[in-house]
Amino acid sequence: MTSALKETLRILLVTPREGVSDAVEEAVGTQIDDYHLYWVSEPDLAIARAEEILPHVILVDDDMRGASPTSLIREVASRAPAAAILALVESHAMNQARQAVLAGARAFLAKPFRADELVASLRELLRHERIPDTESADNHESRGRVVVFCAPKGGTGRTTLAVNTAVSLAMEAKKPAVLVDADYASPSVDVVLNLHAQRDISDLLPKMSHLDEDLVAGVLTEHASGIQVLLAPTFGYLTSPVSFPQVQKILVVLKRMFSWVLVDLGLPLDEVAYAFLDGADRIVISMLPEMVGLRNTRLMLKQFRNRGYPEQKTWLVVNRASMRARIAPRDIEELLPFKIKLQIPDDQPLATYSINRGVPVAMRHRRSALGRGFRKLAQYLVSDLSEVAGATARRRAVRELGDEMPNSGQLKEIAAGQSGY
Repeated sequence: MTSALKETLRILLVTPREGVSDAVEEAVGTQIDDYHLYWVSEPDLAIARAEEILPHVILVDDDMRGASPTSLIREVASRAPAAAILALVESHAMNQARQAVLAGARAFLAKPFRADELVASLRELLRHERIPDTESADNHESRGRVVVFCAPKGGTGRTTLAVNTAVSLAMEAKKPAVLVDADYASPSVDVVLNLHAQRDISDLLPKMSHLDEDLVAGVLTEHASGIQVLLAPTFGYLTSPVSFPQVQKILVVLKRMFSWVLVDLGLPLDEVAYAFLDGADRIVISMLPEMVGLRNTRLMLKQFRNRGYPEQKTWLVVNRASMRARIAPRDIEELLPFKIKLQIPDDQPLATYSINRGVPVAMRHRRSALGRGFRKLAQYLVSDLSEVAGATARRRAVRELGDEMPNSGQLKEIAAGQSGY
């Protein structure tokens, strides 16, 4: 199926029910290799998500818990005309199915559906599929990039890595960055950055129905480095848990406000954690070169593969890579198996000193080996963004040639970014 598309199949599912998401994931995962399933649990997020990822197929559940699926289909069809819309309706709701088709759905599928029925419907929809213009999907300069830092266990230096990368990005990229403390079981960003703010994410939760940039800006705390921080409540003070839809809404707003959205994600990998991970452009796993970390990292990578994340979405960073009695990098890569993106040298005294003082290494000790390691990760992220933007520019240049096929010399110029086209 995806060979005809020549790219990863992008499926956007709009449903408030986690069971439907699990059923679609299971059905698609058994028969399609190269795909990515995006789940939106609230209808009012569907339009923004569709415009952002430009899905090939949009699955719309008829159970919207009060919202009108017909109205949603009509609006999605007008805002994302290249996407094929498949309505998921109850077997007895044929009137709802007819309304969905009249509103713009190309077909409908009765629930509960079998895996082979769903995949057959997808194949039929994609047979005459118009490939969406991926320029908007790939143009990350028009929206913020989300980088989620996670770890398979505590004590890997994940928060230190996230904080110093955020500070380094603000210095390297010269673009606005925000750091989100999403470790709700053991928040520590406020300590690492020596912040004493009175506001945190819990101040946003009662206002989700009218969330906007002004509301979010009102709860952010500015650090001396220039980064903004969305803090987590002190452990035990979160009166109600953060939900999947709330995370989705907050990320949408933050991506409009900042070029870089960095998330320090704690354990466990529950529904809320996956809300951050699903919305990430890059996932940075922080691990130590020791056996427990190796075993847990392998399990985490397996979870990500089962979730449908493409391998290039995840970067593996080995912290304290020069520690004594460490596992060698080549052995780590062989045993996982997964390529290491970066190794951060071991300097535990400096790391502890910076945490105790509340001054990141990237600010006060930029030229140390540790500081250079953090800066290198920031440079990788900036370079990664530049490569995506460059690929978009080359595709645009080729399209602008129209029917005139470029010769080999023009192709080389386009690839080098030197063409006048």
